[in-house]
Amino acid sequence: MGTKLNSGTFEQILKIAFQKKVSDIHFEVDNPPMFRARGHLLRSKLENLTAEDTEFIAGAVMKQHGRELPEGIKEFDTSYTISNVGRFRVSIFRQRGNIGIVMRVIPHYIGTFEELHLPPALGQIIQAPNGLVLVTGPTGNGKSTTLASMIRYMNENFNYNIITIEDPIEFLFTSNGSCIIQRELGIDTDSFSGALRAAMRMDPDVIMVGEMRELETIDACIKAAETGHLIFSTLHTNNAASTINRIVGYFPSDAQEIIRHRLAEILVATVSLRLVRDKSEESIVPVVEIMHSTAVIRACIRDGKLDELEDHIEKGRDEYHMQSMDQHLIQLCKDEIITLDEAKRISRSSDLERKLTYS
Repeated sequence: MGTKLNSGTFEQILKIAFQKKVSDIHFEVDNPPMFRARGHLLRSKLENLTAEDTEFIAGAVMKQHGRELPEGIKEFDTSYTISNVGRFRVSIFRQRGNIGIVMRVIPHYIGTFEELHLPPALGQIIQAPNGLVLVTGPTGNGKSTTLASMIRYMNENFNYNIITIEDPIEFLFTSNGSCIIQRELGIDTDSFSGALRAAMRMDPDVIMVGEMRELETIDACIKAAETGHLIFSTLHTNNAASTINRIVGYFPSDAQEIIRHRLAEILVATVSLRLVRDKSEESIVPVVEIMHSTAVIRACIRDGKLDELEDHIEKGRDEYHMQSMDQHLIQLCKDEIITLDEAKRISRSSDLERKLTYS
């Protein structure tokens, strides 16, 4: 069977994604193109794709960067742009011998905290003079969007030199009050750690590293924060405790105590995200855990008492504008934004209903 797709059909599918406000498009052999909308994966009414179709799509993506689809490609991350429409983050992979593609929709417009239903306390975190800020959560739960909103806030309110290191570049920024330099892995630099070392010679105030995915990058981020810069990055972890555990776990066992002490000194905050469906099931809203690095939080990190973090986060709500995931879930239930069943689906607590009753 030959390809049924051409450039016009492919771009029409992508334009529909923007019109319908979907978050992702899936192209896989023996399935029609599929769209993720409001958290649900929906099959389109188009014909099933052939191996030639998915290879055509992958080739079209690579061609935009002046490259051919590498022979024997197994996985590759890049971006794709439609003029005057928008951008996509693209993951090309192989499954059962065939090429598959998932394209994440990246809106042109970067929302404010209020528009994205994010806590205004994020504006306070951004004003830290230096240190490490981590935005965490599972894939597809709003980390990149939240980071972009934080950079927008900095760009509008401060005169910073902001350097981003991304794989690939997602949201495009125009320098406003701040100067924003965006560097893409594979095009502008060869590695996160190498770009971080270079960034230190570029007069930075803020450095955003797209993801702390291996030891060398994590170590470079910690060192950059220790030298007086404000560093933002992401991890695929669910909450503050698992974030600390993940970072410490990257290091050899004989270095972990020292890393806990270093982290306690430089960590500004963790922001952990989950997206949930609202009562109408027509929209999604973020549930956010915020941990600020207070004296008692720093002591817990140094001593490895991470099981105590959530309790201190909940106690610090009024004074430090912290909140646990459960506290935010309960607030969303009380405000009748989400259902109790949706809150229970996300919560790791067995007594969320009791907490809601007595809050």
